[in-house]
Amino acid sequence: MNLLSAENISKSYSEKELLNNINLGINEGDKIGVIGINGTGKSTLLKMIAGAEKPDEGRVIKVNNIQIEYLSQNPYFDPEATVLVQIFKGNSPIMALIRDYQKALQDPNTSSERIIKLSNDMDVMDAWSLESEAKSILTKLGVLDFNAKVGTLSGGQRKRIALAAALINPSDLLILDEPTNHLDNDTIDWLEQLLNTRKGSLLMITHDRYFLDRVVNKIVEVDRGGLYSYEGNYSSFLGKKIERQEMESVHDKKRQSLLKKELAWMRKGAKARTTKQKARIGRYEDLKEHGTDIAEDKIEISVGSSRLGKKVIELAHVNKSYDKDKLIEDFSYIVLRDDRVGIVGPNGAGKSTLLNIIAGELAPDSGSREVGETVKIGMFSQETQHMNDELRVIEYIKEVAEYLTTSDGSKITASQMLERFLFPSAAQWTPIGKLSGGEKRRLYLLKVLMDAPNVLFLDEPTNDLDIETLTILEDYLDEFPGAVLTVSHDRYFLDRIAERIFAFEANGQVVEYTGNFSDYKEKTSIRKGFSGDVKGSHNVEKAPSTKEEQTTDEFSHHKKKEKPLKFSFKEQKEYEEIDDVIARIEGQIEETEKQIGETAADYTLLQQLVVEKQGLETQLQEKMERWVFLNDLADKIEAEKKNK
Repeated sequence: MNLLSAENISKSYSEKELLNNINLGINEGDKIGVIGINGTGKSTLLKMIAGAEKPDEGRVIKVNNIQIEYLSQNPYFDPEATVLVQIFKGNSPIMALIRDYQKALQDPNTSSERIIKLSNDMDVMDAWSLESEAKSILTKLGVLDFNAKVGTLSGGQRKRIALAAALINPSDLLILDEPTNHLDNDTIDWLEQLLNTRKGSLLMITHDRYFLDRVVNKIVEVDRGGLYSYEGNYSSFLGKKIERQEMESVHDKKRQSLLKKELAWMRKGAKARTTKQKARIGRYEDLKEHGTDIAEDKIEISVGSSRLGKKVIELAHVNKSYDKDKLIEDFSYIVLRDDRVGIVGPNGAGKSTLLNIIAGELAPDSGSREVGETVKIGMFSQETQHMNDELRVIEYIKEVAEYLTTSDGSKITASQMLERFLFPSAAQWTPIGKLSGGEKRRLYLLKVLMDAPNVLFLDEPTNDLDIETLTILEDYLDEFPGAVLTVSHDRYFLDRIAERIFAFEANGQVVEYTGNFSDYKEKTSIRKGFSGDVKGSHNVEKAPSTKEEQTTDEFSHHKKKEKPLKFSFKEQKEYEEIDDVIARIEGQIEETEKQIGETAADYTLLQQLVVEKQGLETQLQEKMERWVFLNDLADKIEAEKKNK
């Protein structure tokens, strides 16, 4: 059944057209993810569907008595309300009753007769279970003081309260704008499971690609004023968008290549995303981009970086506490030139504190920090309050440099670099205060990278950045010739860039795990399964060794002796030849793309070449999947030999 239809919707702000005559239908059971570059109108679309804003043209038609719950990016809070009163903000009779009951409990002048009457009403309407569920959801979201005044809480806590309010109120359509911001990894896992089991339709904006892949059954992309719908999850969208772009423009190869990288990544699975195989998977990711045209709306990061010497940053026996809470205990680590470190842990554990200490932004209580002479730090923090809203976009960037040396040694102006970051000439004179939150984050990121750092510190870089910007940031980090340390709750981002995980565990202890986020989750689940809990450490303790993991594996298989791993004759031959086979297919794709570029006027031949290219790419995908299997098997065979 159709719940809601947006018909012929148009919306503009000043001279900027966001949406032009778009249509969208939402049916029962739809779980829709909305994606698109920051500033294209995603949040505006959600506001119009929720009824918080009106379109310039068109209309939104809703079925009678539809219940809609909406979590905006900047929800309203009553600073004097308690957490529970804020939660029960709905207009339904049961919500009004629970709200009255909570207010009565907080008011010392409330008579006992009034409390008894409200309690009886709660019994009649079975409101106690709803209150219990609200407390359970708040606890899961890390909000434990139900009677605290909302005005005394942090911005992240208030956003989680608003999320709890949207989840607890019964609705036919739940609308969420960036629900995973300010949530840690475990809480995102919980929210993912909750939304998968929840009845009712869902419409949400999120940059979390794993979240999209596991929750939604439809993707809606906002692109240059239009709306494009794709059935399926995020992986399905990537493949279908490539097909759409190939039909729209055979010259837009660079953008297609980045999408193919991401699609390959999603298809490989966590096992193929290990540190050892990341460089090998790059063979597939490099789809011969020579001689391509860049789309007008393409972001590209190609800035250079400063030379980095042997000594980077060394920390010894660092400790940090706030009040009586021990955040970091006896932490020691030497940052290496090619480090890719992800820092994870619950909200409030001290992740940003650790990052700021390593970066030199915060002093430890005790311990030492030494920095190499050639180190040039780039710090991308969570907040953008330091940006002067009165400055114009180009003035803000020119504070760093008028010109920029790119990775290939050429020079481009600040204005040209802004265009690559989706700030066309007219927009470059816009005051920063008029930009969206995501546009501010994109501008801030450009300023950090333009300063050509050789050590990057990223504190929650995925918050408010659109997926396309994140994809290209990840691509940039692949080639970045220095150390990268990041705090992030984005599982995809951590899988994509991290080769080492620092995990905050009990009592300020930080444990190091080799590999990316999926490797870390697998190892911690094994440890919890066999030891009952994860043990902490002083310093950066190594996670379980290979030998320990083998012991666990043997135990789980009842210590059965297995035959030694080895290639069959056919597999050995295939393993020896597969690199050459892949290179040959890549060459054929490159030649076909060249012919496509030269045959734009001959539509019949062009169609034949596009079909031929699609066939070659299917072959390449199959060979790459086979390549991953064979190399994984070769690694296991080699490891087995070493352990004998």
